[in-house]
Amino acid sequence: VQLVETGGGLVQSGGSLRLSCGAVGDAFVSRAMGWFRQAPGKERELVAAISWRDSTTTYSDSVKGRFTISGDSARNTVYLQMTDLKPDDSAVYVCGATARSDYLIVAEYRGKGTLVTVSP
Repeated sequence: VQLVETGGGLVQSGGSLRLSCGAVGDAFVSRAMGWFRQAPGKERELVAAISWRDSTTTYSDSVKGRFTISGDSARNTVYLQMTDLKPDDSAVYVCGATARSDYLIVAEYRGKGTLVTVSP
């Protein structure tokens, strides 16, 4: 199973981007999916996650109110709508999925990431 992200790019501060992530390869049933981000010199951060069990969504404090996660459990697809982007949001965004838990903490399936760069 491979997760593939699309939608990254360069955007000005205050702009918006929408990231997409889908699964290709062997069939699997995810129970939760989400987005991590990794910026140079910073720890990896789980910015948003969704549980397919009850559609619960969680966000890090740094993106709450600006990012929205959504998806399709049947297709193992997840999206991240990002608005009011700030230079601090610049990072590689990595899609993750778990089939072991109803809530995403550790992702045993991960994509290669898509780069988001926000200019001042």
